[in-house]
Amino acid sequence: MPVDDAPTQSLGLFPLHTVLLPGAAIGLRVFEPRYLDLISDCGRNGKRFGICLIMHGEEVGAPASAAAFGTEAVIEDFGRGDDGLLTLRVRGARRFHAQRVRVRDNGLQVADVSWCDPDPDDDLRPEHGLLATLLQQIIDQVGGEHAKAPQAKFDDAAWVGWRLAELLPLDDAQRQALLQLDDPHQRLDRLLALLP
Repeated sequence: MPVDDAPTQSLGLFPLHTVLLPGAAIGLRVFEPRYLDLISDCGRNGKRFGICLIMHGEEVGAPASAAAFGTEAVIEDFGRGDDGLLTLRVRGARRFHAQRVRVRDNGLQVADVSWCDPDPDDDLRPEHGLLATLLQQIIDQVGGEHAKAPQAKFDDAAWVGWRLAELLPLDDAQRQALLQLDDPHQRLDRLLALLP
């Protein structure tokens, strides 16, 4: 959890109907002026932005009500789609807790955020061994970028939890609940409970 008296940092928000998890990548199509301005500012100043799950509202139009916990987005690639719109590939980095949110004149939400503690480098516990096996089977079937992960990653409690949260067919509320947990072992316990 973030420390209450920790200094906050200002972060532009890009609320979505999806949860960006640490280490996961998603694609974005950007067309609203407020988000084009945000991306331009990030490119100019080497900044990053935050992605939060929309709790009420829509991705376009009036500012939506977003979850207080989100993930910092790092732009990995950008281009133009066939429709001429800006496309981005972003990857989740640090988790944050939005303390206070302001809405600029252009509709962009900017939050004062405190950063959550990074995941500890804990080894997988024996009771979570099944989850590492399940993750290996999923990756063997679907391939993708994680197929090249070194075997040591499958012993890392945080990595196994985030990758399962990314790859299992969970709903947004379940992913958001996992995002808000600080302890990787609690995250794995929750994942075990979600398995049929």
